[in-house]
Amino acid sequence: MSATALITPTYSHDLERCTLLCESVDRYVTSFANHYLVVPDDELALFAKFDRGRRQVLPLSQFMPRWLKPLPRFVRRNNRQYWWAWRGKPVNGWHVQQFAKIAAAAFVPETVSCVLDSDVVFFRPFDLAAFGRPNPTPLYLQPGDVGDDERDHPAWVRSSHRLLGLQAPVFPNDDYIGHVIFWNQQAVRGMIGRIEQATGLQWIDALYRSHAISEYMLYGIYVRHSPEQLRNHRRTTQSLCFSYWERQALDRAALERLLRAVPEHSVAFSSASFNGTSVQDVRAALDQLTNPERTRSDRAARAPDPVRTAEPAD
Repeated sequence: MSATALITPTYSHDLERCTLLCESVDRYVTSFANHYLVVPDDELALFAKFDRGRRQVLPLSQFMPRWLKPLPRFVRRNNRQYWWAWRGKPVNGWHVQQFAKIAAAAFVPETVSCVLDSDVVFFRPFDLAAFGRPNPTPLYLQPGDVGDDERDHPAWVRSSHRLLGLQAPVFPNDDYIGHVIFWNQQAVRGMIGRIEQATGLQWIDALYRSHAISEYMLYGIYVRHSPEQLRNHRRTTQSLCFSYWERQALDRAALERLLRAVPEHSVAFSSASFNGTSVQDVRAALDQLTNPERTRSDRAARAPDPVRTAEPAD
């Protein structure tokens, strides 16, 4: 049975989150082959401390075409770096991370990849032994969860259909977006080939020009419309990651309340990095969830000694 790779594109702004992810992988995740961190070339030194054992830090340029160049760092908006080519308007680092996920999953020696964003943290044991081939690859989806009146999801569904040469979608449509997502390398390569056949462009060029893309939606829609690939997958509606997608930051108390509601089948938690939830609060809330006795002991040890009232003199 083949082992599974973990793939995480990341960058300096998510260094603290990536640190927590890696610590949690080392503590809870077993039976994987390698954990690949894909980082911008000029930030390799910042992530060098992670490059040991089964974790490899790889330069982003290894997966990007030469025509796609990062703009100078002072050209930023909402702390996002932008990338540019003459083929179309610039894309931000979030788009480039999507390109990197697809390219890495197609390139690494492992035949199944588990794709993780930096804001994922594991808090329960997770054995990947059953996820490698020849076992079917999980295809996570929420049936009929995308209506045509939502903000971004309908555009991602439509662009996926265009890129894959499929007929215009009907809504409501299925949602394939989540955290802790598994990709079959054969399907990733087939998806790349389908995009290039349908568009007449190199696949990253086609995605760059499209702009409105979701890597998970693209993969899910491709597999769903490919009978051969669908036979190599098993559909599931149970997410392995309990995700908080709202834009409002969570404080420590809200995190603890939320984590107490995590279902038994979830082994990880994610609070989307764009909402600004404190990584320290996430770490503390997870410690409280997994080690309540130790947390109480630590709090007691840090508490000041009670003020003693002076005894009245005789």
